[in-house]
Amino acid sequence: MDYMERYAFWRNAGLPESVNRELDSLQGNEEELKSRFGSELQFGTAGMRGIMGAGSNRLNFYTVRRAAQGMAAWLSGTDLPKIAAIGYDSRHNSRLFAEVCAVAFAEKGIHSWLYDRLAPTPMLSYAVRELGCGCGIVISASHNAGAYNGVKCYGPDGCQMTDEPAAVVTAKIAEIPYFVPEEKPFGDFLAEGKISYIPQEIWEKYYKTVLAEAVEPQVILEAGLNIVYTPLCGTGNEPVREVLGRLGVNITVVPCQEKPDGDFKTCEYPNPETDAALNESYKIAKTVPCDVILGTDPDADRVAIAVPDDRGGFRKLSGNELGCMLMEYILKARTTRGDLPEGAEVVRSIVSSPMADRVAKRYGVTMKHVLTGFKYIGGEILELEHQGKADRFVFGFEESCGYLKGTYARDKDAVVASMLVCEMAASFKKKGKSVLTALEDLYKTYGYYLANVQSIELTGADAMEKASAMMAGLREKEPETIGGVTVTEVRDYRSGLARNTQTGETETILLPKSNVLEFLLGDRGSVIARPSGTEPKVKFYYTAVGATAAEAEQLLAAMKAQMAQ
Repeated sequence: MDYMERYAFWRNAGLPESVNRELDSLQGNEEELKSRFGSELQFGTAGMRGIMGAGSNRLNFYTVRRAAQGMAAWLSGTDLPKIAAIGYDSRHNSRLFAEVCAVAFAEKGIHSWLYDRLAPTPMLSYAVRELGCGCGIVISASHNAGAYNGVKCYGPDGCQMTDEPAAVVTAKIAEIPYFVPEEKPFGDFLAEGKISYIPQEIWEKYYKTVLAEAVEPQVILEAGLNIVYTPLCGTGNEPVREVLGRLGVNITVVPCQEKPDGDFKTCEYPNPETDAALNESYKIAKTVPCDVILGTDPDADRVAIAVPDDRGGFRKLSGNELGCMLMEYILKARTTRGDLPEGAEVVRSIVSSPMADRVAKRYGVTMKHVLTGFKYIGGEILELEHQGKADRFVFGFEESCGYLKGTYARDKDAVVASMLVCEMAASFKKKGKSVLTALEDLYKTYGYYLANVQSIELTGADAMEKASAMMAGLREKEPETIGGVTVTEVRDYRSGLARNTQTGETETILLPKSNVLEFLLGDRGSVIARPSGTEPKVKFYYTAVGATAAEAEQLLAAMKAQMAQ
C-alpha cells in the first residue's frame, strides 16, 4: 500500500468517531499524511517508539495492540513461562496502552502482572525476574518530548529483548490484521484473575534490594546531606524519595515537577542529559540548603546531577563525569574495605569515556566494553551469572546518564544511582571537600578527558534513509586527521574489523555487528558515529584528551569544527 491507500484503509475501517475526526483533519496535508501513513511503526529490539496519534506510523491503541498481540504470539510459541509483567510511566495514554497490552496477553492465555501505579523502567526489569515472567513491557518513551510514547520489551532475564526474539515478534505482527476487536474489556479479565496487579510486597523487596547495594550509607546521616530533587513529572517521585528518605537524606522536591504531567509543561524536553531539564531545580536550589541537585527522567532509568560552583551558580556534570566519579568512589571504598571480589569487572559502552578504563586499571579491575544500549551491559551480567560469578559485576554505565550497581535489574536504574550519588556527595562533604573539587582531583589523576555528544536530527519520510547515507559517506571518505590530530585506527563495528591506518593491519572486533564507526586519535581522543536505533538522527561522540582542561577544550573545538564540514 502507498500512504494514500493506507489512509483510506484507516478512514473506512469504522473506527470510533474521535479517531475519524482526527483522520478527517489530515485531508489535504500531504506531508502529514506521508508522515503518518508512509510506513508502519517499526518494532525492534527496543520495541517501538513514536509520536502518538492516528496512523500506521504513529503510536495508538491499534498499533500498540498489534505489537502486544505479536509479543503474545511469540511467547505462546516458546517454552518460557506464560506470564508477563507490565509497567508504565506518566505520559498521556501510558496507563491505557498498558491495559491494552494486558488484554492482548490475556486473550492468548498469558497471565499479566500489571503495576497498579507509575513505576520506573528498572522496577519492571526487576519484576520480570522476581515474578518468573517470560517477558515484560514498559509503556514509556523514556526522555522524549511529551508527544511521544513507546513500548519497551523485555525478555525473561529482565534485559531488553534481543535480536532473535524481536525478529520473531516482528514477523508475528506482520501476520496480524489491524482493528481486531478485544474479546472483552480489561476489567473483565481483571475480575477473572487473568490480569493481576503487582502487590506492594514487590515494591518493598525492590527497595530492600536497592538499599543493600549501598557502599557506606552511614555517611549520609553523618554529613547531613541536602538535595534538591526533580522527578521531571515522571515515575521517580515515589521510589527515589522512599529510598533516599530511609537513608536520612534531606530532600526538597521541585514543586512544579513533582506530580505526573504528560505534557511536561515546565520541561518541554525531559531529558536530564540537557542542562535545560534542571532549570526549575536551579531556581529552588538558590532558596534552600543544597549540596546536590538530582534529576531523573520520566521513566527513572537515567539520573543527572548538578552541584554548587564557586560563583554562586551550579555546574551540571556530564553522564561520563558522573559515571567515572561513581566508579572511582565504589572501587576505592571497596578496595579500602578489602571486599572487591577476585576477577571483579566493570562495564561501559563503547561511546562512554575511556577515562573509566584508567580508573579500572588503577584498582586492578577488568573493564569490559559493549555496544551502545544497556541491554549489552545486562548481557555481561547474564554471562557472569551463567558462570556462577555474578558477584564479579561491580558497576556498569553509559554516557547517557545510565548507571547500575547490582544484578537485581538488567537495565539502568536511577533509583540506585541516586542513592550512590548521595553517598558519594556525603562522603566528600564529611571530609570537607566539594563534588567539584573531587572531580578536579579525578582529572588531575587520570588526565582531562573532555566528552561531547552532537546529534544531527533528520526530517522527512526518508529520514532514516538519510541517516544511512550519512554513515555511508563517512565510510567512503574517511578523515585522515581530526582536529589536527592523525587518525591512528578506524574501527568499523558493522564489518567487525579494526584497521591500523599506519600499517594497514586489521584485527577482529569481538562484539556483535553494529552500524558504528570509530576514529581513534592515538591517546588524544576519538570520534564515534552511530545512527540512533529509535529516532531519525546520527550521533557523534567526541572525546578529547589533554594534560590540562584548556588543552582538551581546544582540541575538542577543533575536532567539532572539522567534523561539521
